[in-house]
Amino acid sequence: MRVPGDATSRVTLRGSAKTVRRFNVPRSVRRSAGPVGLVLLWFLTSVTGLLPESVLASPVDVLKQAAELTKSGELPSAIAASGRRAATGFVIGAVIALTLALLAGLFRLGEDVIDSSMGMFRAIPWVGLIPLFIVWFGIEETPKIALVALGVTYPLYFNIYGGIRSTDAGLVEAARMMGLGRLGLIRYVILPSALPGALVGLRYALSTAWLALVFAEQVNADAGLGYLMSNAQQYFRTDVIVLCLAVYALLGLACDFAVRVLSRRLLRWRADFEGEA
Repeated sequence: MRVPGDATSRVTLRGSAKTVRRFNVPRSVRRSAGPVGLVLLWFLTSVTGLLPESVLASPVDVLKQAAELTKSGELPSAIAASGRRAATGFVIGAVIALTLALLAGLFRLGEDVIDSSMGMFRAIPWVGLIPLFIVWFGIEETPKIALVALGVTYPLYFNIYGGIRSTDAGLVEAARMMGLGRLGLIRYVILPSALPGALVGLRYALSTAWLALVFAEQVNADAGLGYLMSNAQQYFRTDVIVLCLAVYALLGLACDFAVRVLSRRLLRWRADFEGEA
């Protein structure tokens, strides 16, 4: 039996679907709308005079300064120096965090000895340790790297430890019943279960590494982005200060993007909730 108006309804539904698809904005555009809107607002307030140059330089001045420092080689060398410090501190902190998290997560004795101490030390502001690091390590590169390593250690440790301890006890028991030994249990059950938490900790650790570097490079630095910022502060050069902060932000954003790509590849086996459309 044919329902009157059925064909018309189908045509209407198809037309509506085409309309929805036609106005579907790509996610990349939506994700960039916020930063682009902030930069546009910054530009408009600078052009209209609502934001004086003595308070904050305009985006045009910042871009001009970026071109000049890039042409002179100061900006690339500063980025390279800061990158070396961040990479060295991150590797040291990651090794320490992974070792402590495995000991505390896999063994009860390790948890009793390590976890309470890590919880206590985490309450100490790591930025406040700069004077003590200067006393211990001097004013050269070591205190800067140590501060970055310290900032990286805590988020990685707690996320890896939490991921290990959140492993489903039913999966562990089932793996033991199938004959898996301790090493097989760690490799095929516990570590894959802890991987999502470890990747979240990695994102936090990378952003913390750059944050720690901002403070570390204020301590008697003779190279790096922090060195440029310190010199600019003496002469009230807000364009250079904003440029260095923007470079810090872009480097952190690039690291975060790399971890997101890595997470998609390593966690393809895991079905995640991606939010409502």
